[in-house]
Amino acid sequence: MPEKLEPHHGKQPNQKMKPFIVMQYLRRSTDENHTCSSADIIDYLKNECGITADRRSIYRDIAEINKVLYMLEQGVDIETAADNLAEHEEEKYIVYDPSRKGFYFRRRGFEPNNVRLLVESIYASKFLTRKQADSLVDAACSLVSDLQAEKIKHTATYLVDRVKTSNSSVMVNIDIINEAMSGKLRGKRHIPEKISFDYMRYSISDLEQHIKSRSAGKYIVSPYALLINDGNYYLLAFDDKSQDIRTYRVDRMTKVARTGSPRDGAAAFDNINISEYGQQVFGMMGGEKRRVQIRFEGKLLDTAVERFGKGKDTFYFQEDDDHFTVTTNVEISEQFFAWLCGFGEKVKLIGHEDTIADFKRYLDMIRWMY
Repeated sequence: MPEKLEPHHGKQPNQKMKPFIVMQYLRRSTDENHTCSSADIIDYLKNECGITADRRSIYRDIAEINKVLYMLEQGVDIETAADNLAEHEEEKYIVYDPSRKGFYFRRRGFEPNNVRLLVESIYASKFLTRKQADSLVDAACSLVSDLQAEKIKHTATYLVDRVKTSNSSVMVNIDIINEAMSGKLRGKRHIPEKISFDYMRYSISDLEQHIKSRSAGKYIVSPYALLINDGNYYLLAFDDKSQDIRTYRVDRMTKVARTGSPRDGAAAFDNINISEYGQQVFGMMGGEKRRVQIRFEGKLLDTAVERFGKGKDTFYFQEDDDHFTVTTNVEISEQFFAWLCGFGEKVKLIGHEDTIADFKRYLDMIRWMY
C-alpha cells in the first residue's frame, strides 16, 4: 500500500529557490522538440533538489518566470509585463504544448543552427588554445538545451583536432592592443599609443615550443588594426625600425604592453587599402604589381573570383565553351607562381611576356633541383 503523505504545515525549505531551479531545469532539459510535464518537474525538484512542490505551484512559478523574463528583456515594469503576456501568448518564454502535455523553454535569437555556427567558428580559430575553445563552446551551448548542445558538439567534433596555439595569453593581448588603439578609454579621451612585445618563433630543436627571436629584441610598434585570416589573428602596425606597415601573428606575441608613447605612422596607414593589403599579405603575393592574363578551365570560375574579386580593374572573358580568361593586376612573386602550379594543366598564364618569362625561370629553378 502506498505510503500516505502527511499534509505539509508551515514553510517548506528552499521554496524561494524553486522558481529559479524550475527555470534552469526547463532551460536545460527542454526545447521545441522536447517537453517536460509538471509531474516531471515535481519529480526533479523532489529527487534532485529535496524540494517539495505541487502542480499548482509549478504553474504559478512558470507564470512568474515568464513575467520576470519579459520585464527584463523589454524594459517594462512587472504589471505591464503581466498585461502584455495575457494578451500575447506568443511572447512567453516558457510555453505549454497541449498536444504533448508538457512545457518547453522557447529560445529567442539563439536557434540551434546559429549556435552551431558559433561553435564551428570557435573550433576553427587557431588563435585559441584548446582549453579556451572548449570553454567558449560550453558557453555558447548553454544558449540551447542539453540535448541540442550534445548534438551540436557531436557534429563539430571534426574541427576539434585542428591546429591550436599554445599561447594562452592571446585574448589578453587582444584586449591590450584594443586599449592601445582606442580613442576613448574608461570614459575618458585617450591618445592611441604604441605597444611593445616579444615576438616568438619556432625552433627546429623543439617544434612544440616557440622561442624568443634573438636578433630582433623588443618590438615597438604603433597598432592600427586587428585582422583575422585563415583562423589566425594578425596585428597591422607601423614598425618603428622599418618605418613601414607590418603584420604580426598575435598568438606569437608575448609580454604585450602599452608604452604610453603616442602612435606614429598615421600617413602610412591612411595610404593603405585594407582589402588590397589583405590580398597582398595573406594571399602571399608581395612583389612588383603587373597586369596579367590567365586562362582557366570553366569549372574554376568560383576559384578565380574568390582570388581576384570583381573589381573595376578585373575582367572576365568567356574564351570558349570550356575556358575563360581573367585580366587583372597581381603582385608577382614566387608564391603567386606556386599558386598557379597548384592547378597543373587547368590554368595557363598567357600574358604578359615578362611575367611568362619569369614564370618559366621559376619552373626551371624547381626542375633543376631534381
